Amino acid sequence: MPESLTINAYAKVNLTLEVLGRRADGYHEIASVMQTVDLHDVVELTPADDVTLECDRPELETPDNLALKAAAKLRMEAGVQAGAHVKLRKAIPIAAGLGGGSSDAAATLLGLNRLWGLGMSADDLTPLAEALSSDAPFFLRGGTAMVQGRGERVRPLPGINLKWMLIVAPAIEVPNKTAALYSALPQSSYTPGRLTRKLEARIRGAGDVPPQLLFNAFDDVAEETYPGILEYLNTLYALGAKEVHLAGSGPSIYTPVPSREQGTAIRLLLKQRYGWAAHLVSPWHPEAGAP
Repeated sequence: MPESLTINAYAKVNLTLEVLGRRADGYHEIASVMQTVDLHDVVELTPADDVTLECDRPELETPDNLALKAAAKLRMEAGVQAGAHVKLRKAIPIAAGLGGGSSDAAATLLGLNRLWGLGMSADDLTPLAEALSSDAPFFLRGGTAMVQGRGERVRPLPGINLKWMLIVAPAIEVPNKTAALYSALPQSSYTPGRLTRKLEARIRGAGDVPPQLLFNAFDDVAEETYPGILEYLNTLYALGAKEVHLAGSGPSIYTPVPSREQGTAIRLLLKQRYGWAAHLVSPWHPEAGAP
């Protein structure tokens, strides 16, 4: 058994997010092209007698932490006697629509699978991930993927040629934000998934991501759900952004930028003039060789 393992847990953006309708089980059916980006948390796993959690954000050291739940669930399902100390170093904004908690959970499953020598495949781990969160199954592989159902059906796609995106994480807190978004979303905003399938076809054909195909159904209700978000959106448009969308359930928003230099300039301007947290990111793919 290794002495310890360190694995990166990458953030994601939804290049498309269509809500197809409400299911009989109460969840909503979605169609989404999801993409991991190189903004990431770090998960360090060390053998221990029990399953424990340490985080550089102490408010996340709770029984509800998805990484802690992932470790406990894998231990129980695999019948493992050993434990693990899970140490999280956070860089992904919390509760921001970037999938940080789900990514931490998936990284924990993947890492403990190695640490405990279980030999499970990503397919084997998928039911465990699905039970933890809707986004966790996607993070078991990351990269670019078509995601359907409530998030459990993941179909890998080729890498995209979109180079740079700027993510802005507004300091807006809304309790039960995902439920609030779905409650605010009228049935007229439900779509059949055509835009997502069209982007999937473009990615399979040439890897390109035309800006006009970027879409998030929750954009329609962002202003009423997130008080103050309009200032962030208008500021990015005023700085030359052509497309600005919620990242997942928000309140983070993202926009493609044409170059690293331009993205850096906008990020610094947002920080210096407004005091806003912004991240210049690139798509991350598993073949990039990062852990």
